[in-house]
Amino acid sequence: MRKLIALFMLAGIMFVPVFANAQDAPADTAATEEVTPAPEPAASPTIVDDEIVAEEQSFHQVIKEKFIEGDPLYMTPVLICLILGLAIALERIISLNLATTNTKKLILKVEDALSTGGIEAAKDITRNTKGPVASIFTQGLMRYSEGIEMVEKSIIAYGSVEMGRLEKGLVWISLFISLAPMLGFMGTVIGMIAAFDAIEAAGDISPSLVAGGIKIALLTTVAGLIVAIILQLFYNYLVSKIDSLVNDMEDASISLVDVLVKHKLTGK
Repeated sequence: MRKLIALFMLAGIMFVPVFANAQDAPADTAATEEVTPAPEPAASPTIVDDEIVAEEQSFHQVIKEKFIEGDPLYMTPVLICLILGLAIALERIISLNLATTNTKKLILKVEDALSTGGIEAAKDITRNTKGPVASIFTQGLMRYSEGIEMVEKSIIAYGSVEMGRLEKGLVWISLFISLAPMLGFMGTVIGMIAAFDAIEAAGDISPSLVAGGIKIALLTTVAGLIVAIILQLFYNYLVSKIDSLVNDMEDASISLVDVLVKHKLTGK
């Protein structure tokens, strides 16, 4: 019985505040509607939206703001260096990847063609294969009738030509790597000159006078260094790719000469 009474008392204690709040809620709502003016509820979402916009500012917008703050007159040449350098680098990457050939597979095809159809069959294989290695093979096979020594000389000479083609465009990337920091430093010097001119004209040193020139100087320098770093990464990748292709060309050329010597000795 005591437990039952205690449960009723506990239930009453829990539900009395709920009923009191339910009864007071309409009165509070009415009082709030009478006292609170209409424009105030619309004020808080506006502040929240501004804060959200400030927090969700994209990377693209930040770069755009810094570009404008750094003065487009000095930032535009640096941007042009980046665009042209990346365009040449991407073109070179695509070309070098297309120039990559499975040299071991090509050697086996040439050897089988020599065994079955002779030099002309081997020429057809190399002519229908893309890449500098196949081009070198074609030049070597064309001189087969003049002897192995002429084949070697032809391979070496044409290998130099193909190597020059692989390195095409690297000089321009190297130019932009050097030019971008120079343009950035030029903006730095011009910005500092503008800052000192402002100090001289005002006859007083104050942060507001020199801040603009120093900001231009720092932003143009940073932009030039970033462009040089990005292009340097692409340049090093291209150099390593070219070195790999040249090594493949040299190994494949030695293998071709061995195959031709073997073919000549067997007389097939």
